[in-house]
Amino acid sequence: MVVLCLPLVCCLSLQAQSSGRPHIVLVMADDHGYGDTGFTGHPFVQTPHLDAMSEAGVVFNRFYASAPVCSPTRASVMTGRHPFRTNVPNHGHYMRPDETTIAEALGDAGYVTGHFGKWHIGSVQPDSPTSPGGAGFDEWLSGLNFFDNDPYLSRNGNYEHLQGPGSVISMDATIEFLTKHHGGDRPMFSVTWFPSPHDPQQELPQGIPDAATLYNDQPTKKPGYFREITLLDQQLGRLRKTLRDLGIADNTLLFYCSDNGGLIVESSGGRNKKGSIYEGGLRVPAILEWPARYRPQTIETPAFAADLYPTLVAIAGANVAHQPKLDGIDLADVLSGKQTVRPPMGFWHGHTQGQGTYSDRIIRALLEAKQAGLPNPFPERILKNVEEFPTFGKDGMRGHAAWNAWPWKLHRIQNGDRVKFELYNLVDDPMEQTDLSQSEQLRVAEMKADLEAWQRSVLDSWSGKDYVK
Repeated sequence: MVVLCLPLVCCLSLQAQSSGRPHIVLVMADDHGYGDTGFTGHPFVQTPHLDAMSEAGVVFNRFYASAPVCSPTRASVMTGRHPFRTNVPNHGHYMRPDETTIAEALGDAGYVTGHFGKWHIGSVQPDSPTSPGGAGFDEWLSGLNFFDNDPYLSRNGNYEHLQGPGSVISMDATIEFLTKHHGGDRPMFSVTWFPSPHDPQQELPQGIPDAATLYNDQPTKKPGYFREITLLDQQLGRLRKTLRDLGIADNTLLFYCSDNGGLIVESSGGRNKKGSIYEGGLRVPAILEWPARYRPQTIETPAFAADLYPTLVAIAGANVAHQPKLDGIDLADVLSGKQTVRPPMGFWHGHTQGQGTYSDRIIRALLEAKQAGLPNPFPERILKNVEEFPTFGKDGMRGHAAWNAWPWKLHRIQNGDRVKFELYNLVDDPMEQTDLSQSEQLRVAEMKADLEAWQRSVLDSWSGKDYVK
């Protein structure tokens, strides 16, 4: 559908008036599946604020995470690149400091920047080049992974043990940042990455009687998952109210999505769920709200998380001196309705194992060591493997890759020396049930060539060939 542009409203904050640029707020959930909202048709989960945002904003009906697990998609949001290029092939790996992040690009363009919530693409130790501060954020209150109630977090490199639900604490910090800076002379860029609805799913919605048993009477094996979706929905409602109360809602670009597919196959929006390159592991809810610029509409043109970086760089008027190869595109023409066909999107998973990371163990140990005057117990986690530049042999293209050239999607599944291809038409077969690779052999050959060329490009980037020496 076409998205029409509206004239900028006249009631903007002082800095927006002077710069013509919006405040930018990115919000991302952890494991929120496409179908697990009211506006996407879920039968019982309560998401009134997301539903209201969907009615007021631009809904991307075919929005994809860049990967089917968390850390890789986060690296892609930060850089506009496929996560393998940035050294994040799976959860728990660190993004290289060599990468240019969206926070660095917008900071250089005059934005004040903040990160709040889950990080999981680097260290949260002070002065680490892989921390949010090292990645360009002026202020941050950030954790690693698996933080829920009463989390251990790092505030600008200072370790703290906070009380309360991690998602509420993340939004508290976001609201404090926006309130602090909204009257200043710089536009704001804020990133909130909720720890929910990821395991262990112990956070509860606020102000609801019997919240601890909410959804227990519904046909689900994971009521805690849905309780945390309702909690994060409440936090999004707090954020939208804050933007209105501060008088900056009209010229704030607010974007919500998830880092990968959900945990419930039946409502994942496709085949399979989190951890899979099939649609259920990649398709996620996504809404953009910028009242001064865009009317409520639904976008059917596919987009994915890597598109955020080039889109925001263009909106902010940022200049990146040495921009490595991007996988995302500027969505301006998609949003305006001028572009309804996008370049293919590449996905790849299962190449390298993930690495376990736990905020309550790692940050707690760092805090206790600092309090006792003991040495850093995790010096190896400051940089981890970011100074390694691997090369790849004949098995370098292992794992499950896919090439989405809408509406066609080609899967390349390599296990050892065995390579299997599957082809689906996502318009006719959104659940990827009918493999057309035998009846569409010419199409398979063309898409195979494009996919494998892209994979080789990704491996070249991973080995460090994109960086200016």
